[in-house]
Amino acid sequence: MKEEKDLMTKDPESEGGITSGYQMNDGVKLKVPYSFFGSIYDQEEEKALLAVLKQESQTMGPQVTLFQREFAKAFDVKHAFATSNCTTAMHAVTQVFGIKEGDEVIVTPNTFIATSLVILKEGGKPVFADIDPKTFNIDPAQIESKITDRTKAIYVVHYGGQMCDMDPIMAIAKKHNLLVLEDCAHAHGATYKGRKAGSIGDIGCFSFHSLKNMVTLGEGGMITTNNDYFADKINRMRVMSITHWSPEQTHWEFGGHQLDKKNNLDYWVPSHFDVIDDDGKWGNNYRMNEAQAAVGRTQLRKLDMLIGKRRENGHYLNEGLKGIKGITPTFVDPNCFHAFHLYTICVEPEILGASRDEFMRVLYQEEGIQGILHYQPSYHFTGLKKKYNYPDKLCKNAEDFFYARQLNLPMNPRLTKEDLDMMIEGIKNAANKVRK
Repeated sequence: MKEEKDLMTKDPESEGGITSGYQMNDGVKLKVPYSFFGSIYDQEEEKALLAVLKQESQTMGPQVTLFQREFAKAFDVKHAFATSNCTTAMHAVTQVFGIKEGDEVIVTPNTFIATSLVILKEGGKPVFADIDPKTFNIDPAQIESKITDRTKAIYVVHYGGQMCDMDPIMAIAKKHNLLVLEDCAHAHGATYKGRKAGSIGDIGCFSFHSLKNMVTLGEGGMITTNNDYFADKINRMRVMSITHWSPEQTHWEFGGHQLDKKNNLDYWVPSHFDVIDDDGKWGNNYRMNEAQAAVGRTQLRKLDMLIGKRRENGHYLNEGLKGIKGITPTFVDPNCFHAFHLYTICVEPEILGASRDEFMRVLYQEEGIQGILHYQPSYHFTGLKKKYNYPDKLCKNAEDFFYARQLNLPMNPRLTKEDLDMMIEGIKNAANKVRK
């Protein structure tokens, strides 16, 4: 018990590393730490969990069915399919898209490695298009020049809760007959010109990781689509390629065994399920359990409130940080309803007179405000460079953004006005200190 308590209080990173916590235990006294829990739990989640403990079905049961139905309605799509996390959701979709060895997929470099990893797993090559330096999303103007006769799809990421400029992206996709996946891991509650994340591209994928705008016990995901053909395949790809036997068929022969369904009532004939491949692709166990789904349903009912708090925090910080020389607050695209999954400031070294790292060091060590960085350009990771020999300086805006400019401040719906004011004051003080 002591060891368990020590892990919970002294080593919150444990085996998850950066994916589960960011406490350094380095003696720095923090005023506002970066929390790795992005939502709010209360008695509703407790009640939902207790109810699931009394169910017979513990996975892919009634809670999952209801969660999918309610999520589809809330996000204005025909179909929603729950998964174990967003990475497995995107992997299933990559299989549904038929991505194979030699295919190319255009993707942003400013994203978690999962967005590229699912392409690599199917033998495809991620082709990186640079980002817009204001929104940090993939720049539609950079996409078309990357298209070749091997390009099969475009994977966009709605960074920080602000959606990409989807109209020109969809126009490019239509012109070149490409599929579009929306990585909506940051975008619960976000809209673009009134349309919801996950409803514009061919397929959307959401995350319910503990950092996100709504969470399902640490992990969880959802796939959304309006395409009936894709929906049929998605349903198999996340559940080991399992399907039903033809309901019209009443007679089978397997290895000399004659099987007959009497009056269509023998549920065990010929067996409980069939397994098929989809154009050579095989599914996996990417299911969501009932406890996650039950919590997800309560979180979905709270989503407007959770996003409302994030937006209040984001706009308060924007107002408070306005006018600090060398510090650029988060840009809000007037076409978008920003969900503020992340709150990103940019340090402008040539104006501030100091580097981002110098500023961040003072902000952390002297002002007690903990920031984190998102995201190292994916093509810089050892595995990708080894496989495809991506050149340095492939995407200038993305590299300048990560290595020289960006910093994410604490952002969650539990932040108080005191927390926000301490962040604003800390940034002002740190800017003055490094400027001197």
